[in-house]
Amino acid sequence: MSSASEALDLFDVLDYKSIAAHIKKEFDMVYGPGWQCVVGSNFGCFFTHSKGTFIYFCLETLNFLIFKGAASG
Repeated sequence: MSSASEALDLFDVLDYKSIAAHIKKEFDMVYGPGWQCVVGSNFGCFFTHSKGTFIYFCLETLNFLIFKGAASG
């Protein structure tokens, strides 16, 4: 949530792409590459993720979905 809060301080609340990119870059740097981030007020999703790497929360008016992709196969 601290990464999301920082991104909201840096970017306009409607600049979803920049907010998501900021969070993804921070997660890749801190926790290793492969993180994905979705930011918005209304979205659906379906994907495969690594166990223990799925984060979903709301902050202000936005929903945040952060996950690390899992290799298929």
